[in-house]
Amino acid sequence: MDQSVVIQETLAEGEYCLQAVQGMLCEGDSRQSRLLGLVRYRLEHGGQEHALFLYTHRRMAITGDDVSLDQIVPVSRDFTLEEVSPDGEIYILGSDVTVQLDTAELSLVFQLPFGSQTRMFLHEVARACPGLDSATRDPEFLWLSRHRCAKPEPELELPTPLGCNSAPGTWPGCATIGGGRYPSRKERWGLEEDWLQGAGSILFWGGAMEKAGFRLVERARGAGSARGGRRDEELEEADGEMSAAVGSRERKSAGDSNFDGLRPNGKGLPMDQNSSDQDKPESLQPRQNKSKSQINDMVRSSTITVSDKAHILSMQKFGLRDTIVKSHLLQKEEDYTYIQNFRFFVGTYNVNGQSPKECLRPWLSEGIEAPDIYCVGFQELDLSKEAFFFHDTPKEEEWFKAVSEGLHPDAKYAKVKLIRLVGIMLLLYVKQEHAAYISEVEAETGNKGGVAIRFQFHNTSICVVNSHLAAHTEENARRNQDYKDICSRMQFYQLDPSLPPLTITSTSDVILWLGDLNYRIENMDVEKVKKLIEEKDFQTLYEYDQVQMATWWTLHFSEKCRAPAWCDRILWKGKNITQLSYQSHMALKTSDHKPVHSLFDIGVRVINDELYRKTLEKIVRSLDKMENANIPSVSLSKREFCFQNVKYMQLQVESFTIHNGQVPCHFEFINKPDEESYCKQWLNANPSRGFLLPDSHIEIELELFVNKSTATKLNSGEDKIEDILVLHLDRGKDYFLPVSGNYLPSCFGSPIHTLCYMREPILDLPLETISKLTLMPIQTEGNRSQLERPLEIPKELWIMVDYLYRNAVQQEDLFQQPGLRSEFEHIRDYLDTGMTDNLSASNHSVAEALLLFLESLPEPVICYSAYHNCLECSGNYTASKQVISTLPTFHNNVFKYLMAFLQELLKNSAKNHLDENIL
Repeated sequence: MDQSVVIQETLAEGEYCLQAVQGMLCEGDSRQSRLLGLVRYRLEHGGQEHALFLYTHRRMAITGDDVSLDQIVPVSRDFTLEEVSPDGEIYILGSDVTVQLDTAELSLVFQLPFGSQTRMFLHEVARACPGLDSATRDPEFLWLSRHRCAKPEPELELPTPLGCNSAPGTWPGCATIGGGRYPSRKERWGLEEDWLQGAGSILFWGGAMEKAGFRLVERARGAGSARGGRRDEELEEADGEMSAAVGSRERKSAGDSNFDGLRPNGKGLPMDQNSSDQDKPESLQPRQNKSKSQINDMVRSSTITVSDKAHILSMQKFGLRDTIVKSHLLQKEEDYTYIQNFRFFVGTYNVNGQSPKECLRPWLSEGIEAPDIYCVGFQELDLSKEAFFFHDTPKEEEWFKAVSEGLHPDAKYAKVKLIRLVGIMLLLYVKQEHAAYISEVEAETGNKGGVAIRFQFHNTSICVVNSHLAAHTEENARRNQDYKDICSRMQFYQLDPSLPPLTITSTSDVILWLGDLNYRIENMDVEKVKKLIEEKDFQTLYEYDQVQMATWWTLHFSEKCRAPAWCDRILWKGKNITQLSYQSHMALKTSDHKPVHSLFDIGVRVINDELYRKTLEKIVRSLDKMENANIPSVSLSKREFCFQNVKYMQLQVESFTIHNGQVPCHFEFINKPDEESYCKQWLNANPSRGFLLPDSHIEIELELFVNKSTATKLNSGEDKIEDILVLHLDRGKDYFLPVSGNYLPSCFGSPIHTLCYMREPILDLPLETISKLTLMPIQTEGNRSQLERPLEIPKELWIMVDYLYRNAVQQEDLFQQPGLRSEFEHIRDYLDTGMTDNLSASNHSVAEALLLFLESLPEPVICYSAYHNCLECSGNYTASKQVISTLPTFHNNVFKYLMAFLQELLKNSAKNHLDENIL
C-alpha cells in the first residue's frame, strides 16, 4: 500500500509527503522497523524545503494512529544518503538495499526493500537535496519547530521504553530534529573519508556528483560497524516484500570497444553507451562495473538480459537502430550461447507452526554434492493469530537461521532473497562464485496462498513458486482454482511501468513449483493404496492421483489413518531439466509432515563473449546496408469489433493480427484528444504497444471486462459499449478501430433504492425503465405516489441472505473462503433473470456473491455522507443508533436486515467459528 497517505495524516498544514518507504534501522546487532517519509514544505517566498520524517510503528501502518514520529532529519546542505555494501556480504541484485544517511550531527544505516518503491524514494530524496551552489539560499527549516516537544518538568521524568533508542534530551512520543540520537559517522568509526574514483557505492548529494567520472565513496568498516553483522540477521520484512520487484537498477557497461555499449557483460543485453548517461539526472548516474574478483566490494545494479524480450523492446531511450540490433540478437541467441548444467536443490517443508528443533543438514546437505542454487520453501511457518494480523513473526528468523546453518558445508552461499506471506516462506541461495550472474530478482506474494521469486541466471529466466493449497480430498476443485489464481494474479512488474506485468508462466524459461499442494489419491480404499505402494505399482496410483502432472523416481506418502496422501510435492516445467533424485526425510520429526527435496540438473544458457561479439558485428554490418527510409505500413486481420451480451464480471476477448510490411515499426494505441487513456475503463488491449520486425506479425487481444467501477453507468445508459481505438505507427499512419456491443444490465452495480423499485428481475424490464430508476435520486420517499409501491429491501439481497440463513448459518469459515467463479456467474444470472429453478451453488460461492453485491453498490449501505458521523459515534451506542436512523429508508432497512443476519451467525459461532472481529 502507499504509506505516504499514512504519513500525510500526521502532518501539519502546508506539509506534503512526497514518497514513503518502510525499512529497518540498523544499529549494531539491532534491527528496528521504521517508516521513512520525505516531506516537502513550500515557503512563502516561493521556495521549498525538505526533511526526512522517521516513524516507529507496532503493526502494519494503515492510518496515522498506527505510527509515532520518532525523529526528523532536515535535508540540508550536509545531508547525504549513500548506498553501501554490507560487510561480509555478497550483494545480490534483488536483495535489500542498504543505505547510509549522514549529516554533520548524526549517522544512520537503513535496510530498504528492493523494488520500485525504494527506487522512487531514493530518486525523490536525490532531487530534494539543495546542492552545493553558494548562490542558493541556505535552508532554515523554521517550519520544523512545530514538531519539537517541550521537555517535561524534572519531577515528571518518564522512563525510556526498551528498544526505542531514546537519547538524552528526547522524550517518548516527541520528535528529535537533527542529531542528538545517534553519533556521527566520524565519531562512530574515527575514520577519515577516502575519496576514490569509481568505487562501489552511490552517493546522493542533491546534484553534487560530477558528470564525467562522478565521485563515489568507499570506506573501511570496523568490526563494530553498524553495517556489519551476520548473514542470518539480514532479514527482510514481508510487509516490504509485498511491494517489491517492480523493476531493477541499471548498470553502465564498461570497455572501450565500439560495441561495448551493447555488450551483455556476461549476463544480458546492453546499454546504449551514448545515451544511457545523458538522459539521467547527475545524482542517478549508473555505477562503473567492477571485475568479478571485486564482487565482495561491489553494489551491483541490473542489466537488460537477452532472453527478456519484453524488457528489451520497452527501453524507450534506444533508437530504432538499437532496437533492431536487440531484436536480431534475440533471434540469434543460440549462435552465441551454450547450455551449461547447474545443480539445483529444491526443498519443501510444512513445519506445522513449530520452531526448528533439530539440525536440517540431513534434509539440506547430507549425501549430496554441494548444489549451485538452493530453493527452500516452508508452509505453516506460524499458525498464530499475530502472524496473520501483523507482518512480524520470530519463526521467520528461526527457520532462516536453521536453513543457513544447514546448507552444504563444502561451499559458501549468498542469500539472494527471502519472501514470506503469513506462514508461507521462500528462500533462495546461490553459490558465491555464481552471485555475479544473478540479476533481475523480483519477488511477489499472492492472496491465494503462494509466494514466488523470479530471477535471471546467466541468460535463463527462472521462476520459483511456493504454495499451500486447500486441504481435504473433496476440495480438489478449489485447489485447481487456487492454482489458476496464483498463475494469473501473481504479477512481476517490468522496468517500463507502461508495459503490462509478467505472470509466472510468461517469459519464464524454467518454473519450479513446490509446497504443500494437498492433492490426494482418491476413489481408492486405504488398504489397496498401501498394497500398491508396497508393490511399487506407482503407475496404478498415478491414475487415481488428483493432479496427474508430475514425474518421479521415488514416491513418499504420509502415513495416516485415512488413505495415504501425497501432499508435499515438487513440480517443474521447462527445457533441459533432468531430475536426479526425489525423496522425503523421515528422520526429521519436528512436524507431522516430512521435508521433501529434489535435485535437478538444469541447463542454463551462458554467453560466449567471443561468439557474441562476432554475432553483433555481423548484425551491425547487415544493418549498415539496410534501407529504412520507407514509411512503415501494416495490414490488420480485423478492423471492427462487436461484443455481444456482455455480463458483469465476465471476461470477453476479441483478437486480431497485425501483419507488418518491409519496414520495422513501433506500434502503440494512443489517446484520443482530451482523453486520459487510449480506451474506456472497461476495455484493454494486450499488448498495447510493441515492435515489429519486417514480415513479422503479432496478435492483439481486446479484453472487455465490466466491474463495480463501470457497471453503474452501463446500467443507467450514461455509458455504452462503444469506443474507438487509435492504433498509431511510429513514423506511419493511424488506424481507427471501432468497438461496439451491448451490455446486459445487472443487479450488481445498481443502487439499493433502484432495486427496491424493481419488483421484476432486472433483465425483464425495458432499458428505458432501468435507466430511469438507476438515475433516480436516492431520496424518493416524497415521490412514492408516482411510482409503484416499492419493496422494503432488494429482492436479490433477500434471495442470497435467505439462502445463507437456511443453509449456511453453521458453515465453518463462511465469508473467509472464496467461491468458484463458475458458480458466481450462475448466481448472477439467477438474480438478473429470475430463474424459476432453485438456486444451486455452494455456501461459499453465495457468500462471496453477497460480498460482491454489497461491494458493487454505487452508494454503500452506510452512505458516504454518514461516514464521518459514524466514525465519531462508533464508541457510543445511542449516538450510533441516531446516525443509522438518519439513513435513507431503503438503506436503513438493508442495514437492519443485514445486522439481523449477522446476529444469527453469531448465535451459531460455536459451529461456524465466526466472531465479531471476523464479521
